[in-house]
Amino acid sequence: MTADVSRAPQIERLVRATVERYGGIDVLVTNAGGPPAGTFDRFSDDEWQAAFELTLMSAVRLIRASLPSMRARGGGTIVCMSSSSIKQPIPNLLLSNVMRAGVAGLAKTLADEVADDHIRVNTIVPGRIATPRVEHLDRVNAERAGVDVAVVEQREAARIPLRRYGSPEEFADAVAFLASERASYITGATVQVDGGMIRSLW
Repeated sequence: MTADVSRAPQIERLVRATVERYGGIDVLVTNAGGPPAGTFDRFSDDEWQAAFELTLMSAVRLIRASLPSMRARGGGTIVCMSSSSIKQPIPNLLLSNVMRAGVAGLAKTLADEVADDHIRVNTIVPGRIATPRVEHLDRVNAERAGVDVAVVEQREAARIPLRRYGSPEEFADAVAFLASERASYITGATVQVDGGMIRSLW
């Protein structure tokens, strides 16, 4: 079903319908489109608030609504979508950099709080994955630099040790693993799916 996860009533409706149809929730993947690109001076209070609702509060509300079902079923797993910006901020993505760091802090803290309920919480970090969102950001950066989008794509790919963008299927495989019983001893982790792009040690 379709839901706007920046709106609390729609999250409540989505979770309630899921529990009614399937009997409960075993796996939750928190995911939402990213806030608009831009630098600090561009954004108004309303745009900051919209980014907060979309990126951070959507995760908070989805988790809050799903935990009772997971606890009642004796456990579950939560995978929080994030961004490479939690490791190294991305230029021109100020709102995303700030809000996604909050999601990472939420997941790391919650992993400890719900471990006794047999609920695992992990964060997954995409690098340059060939999605419509990344295509849009490449176009924005090309327009800012006054170059063809192919120049931006080549430059970004050159920064990745594997020299290419990842596919959505490769990223999905990593999410599926974290959500599965094969990852039963992994919680509180931040898993990068980035072709080696992120250079930080931590």
